[in-house]
Amino acid sequence: MKLSVLDQSPIISGHTPREAIGETLKLARAAERLGYSRYWLAEHHAIGALADPCPEILLARLGAETSRMRIGTGGVLLPYYSPFKVAETFRMLEALYPGRIDLGIGRAPGGDGRTARAVGGGTFPDAERFPEQVWELVGHLDGTLPDDHPHKQVRAMPEVPTAPEVWLLGSSDYSGLLSAQLGLRFAFAHFINAHGGDAVMRAYRDRFQVSAREKAPHTITCVFVICAGTDAEAEKLARAIDLRRLHMAQGIDSPVPTLAEAEKHRFTPQEQAYVDSQRPRAVIGGPRKCFDDLTALAERYTADELMVLTITGDYASRLASYEMLAEAFALGTRHGGVESAPGVG
Repeated sequence: MKLSVLDQSPIISGHTPREAIGETLKLARAAERLGYSRYWLAEHHAIGALADPCPEILLARLGAETSRMRIGTGGVLLPYYSPFKVAETFRMLEALYPGRIDLGIGRAPGGDGRTARAVGGGTFPDAERFPEQVWELVGHLDGTLPDDHPHKQVRAMPEVPTAPEVWLLGSSDYSGLLSAQLGLRFAFAHFINAHGGDAVMRAYRDRFQVSAREKAPHTITCVFVICAGTDAEAEKLARAIDLRRLHMAQGIDSPVPTLAEAEKHRFTPQEQAYVDSQRPRAVIGGPRKCFDDLTALAERYTADELMVLTITGDYASRLASYEMLAEAFALGTRHGGVESAPGVG
């Protein structure tokens, strides 16, 4: 079982966006040292708690900060953009870091409706053309557009012998079925939707059509995780994220709360019921609990790989969570399955 990282570049209360981006670079260097397989950057717009609206730019710097692990986007929100321009951008990244680039593609707006219209140049990206856009993007990357396509003769530069891996991202059956139809890789966002993902994964595998890119289905399940020294410590750290999720539900646009700020908040019964309802999206606990829960989740999803998203109320505990997970799964020292847990006991 491979473990990878999804980073939303969180802005924690008391810190600046510049500091948040610096922490992304620091965490990426640590993730490579610890043995994580991939490091993906997310795209969000006009959200006070998240610092990265353009992962493809930060990805260029991330490649220079690392040397072995795959790096990519989780993901580029394609309805906003020209498939041709995205192909050019990722061909350039592939030229810079050959054999290491992942192009993860999403169709969600990544912000509210007003922001979506601003990013989309005045129109809301309704994603009606998303399947066509994905098909066209892959055609530009691979030089496989049909002869009658109006852009067939347009060269996507730089022309390099390798191409990024292409992953479709989703939290419902839509992208799973589209991935299967187009013969692409698929990543399911359990951290967004904790219900029904295993059925989506089975449908993707059952309906997968072999393509020039992929001879077999490939899957990632992305999970929110907080790992600490003990279950109780992890639960304490999770209070900051409970408050963050409550703020999101209430339309409060603010940085990620610190643990101290979260501890000052007295949740009403209704608020507590809401944050409790969000807990299935996360794995929270000490190393043993996280290992067991993640292993069970991977088996339920028949996932080839798990991707971990961790946000806490301070950057040190976020890094420590990834360090403890790496030790629990013995990353970098063991290849293959998760039959035993040398790092926990």
